Amino acid sequence: MKELTKFSEILNKKLEQSSFPLEPKGLYQPLDYFMRLGGKRLRPMLTLMGAEAFGLNPEKVAGPAIGIELFHNFTLIHDDIMDAAPLRRGKETVHKKWNLNTAILSGDVLFVDSIKKISEVESKHLPEVLALFLKTAQEVCEGQQWDMDFEERESVSESEYIKMIQFKTSVLLGCALQIGAIVAGASKEDAQHIYDFGLTLGTSFQIKDDLLDAFGDPEKFGKQVGGDILANKKTMLLIKALELANEEQRASLEKWIAKNDAPTEKINAIKELFEETGAKSSTQNA
Repeated sequence: MKELTKFSEILNKKLEQSSFPLEPKGLYQPLDYFMRLGGKRLRPMLTLMGAEAFGLNPEKVAGPAIGIELFHNFTLIHDDIMDAAPLRRGKETVHKKWNLNTAILSGDVLFVDSIKKISEVESKHLPEVLALFLKTAQEVCEGQQWDMDFEERESVSESEYIKMIQFKTSVLLGCALQIGAIVAGASKEDAQHIYDFGLTLGTSFQIKDDLLDAFGDPEKFGKQVGGDILANKKTMLLIKALELANEEQRASLEKWIAKNDAPTEKINAIKELFEETGAKSSTQNA
């Protein structure tokens, strides 16, 4: 806990020094609002941890750590648009509080700002750090596209789901750790090992996030509970439910998946089926 407090202080100090311009207000005010919503700051903390693990003062990677956080928030703003999500961290999403065009453009400039912060490393590390970050950014976009594609498909395998969440979520955790390791001068082998650890951590994190989307406390979860169900997202819960269901349960699932005019009833019915089929406990085990 002491280490996390130290990392948090480093990040907060850097964020205060990295305030957005005042004008144009319509571009930067939504970003100031969104960044003040907080969040766990898990990804930038991983960058600091990655550096410290290999003997570097974590303050030396505060810039890239903030870059990782800005990029993450860029993806959240655009994810909320694509998911038509009304809430993020318990507050109105940018596109709901302002409008769609503002959210798109503010997200775009946040991505640009993230690259600027990622680049705050010694010149000898810059090519490797930028190559890793840009590869990761592309993979996150590919994962998001697969996530949307899967909504239109009747079936998705567990292996396809794992690959999708690794690209959409896990690669950024691996990237965050590896950037810290690279700047600290870790060997290529060690930098790869810490990346792999982040990939595994992120996969578990996303499976749990899918579980909370259906069964979490909305006050703690900070997002609309049941959003994945309404969007027919092929989460681990749904994949397991279809795999474990008997004929009657499968027919009921398919009926509710096709139904879009009763959102509350749909969420409650499918959650019940997740429990009856054993999908909930299977996902918890995963």
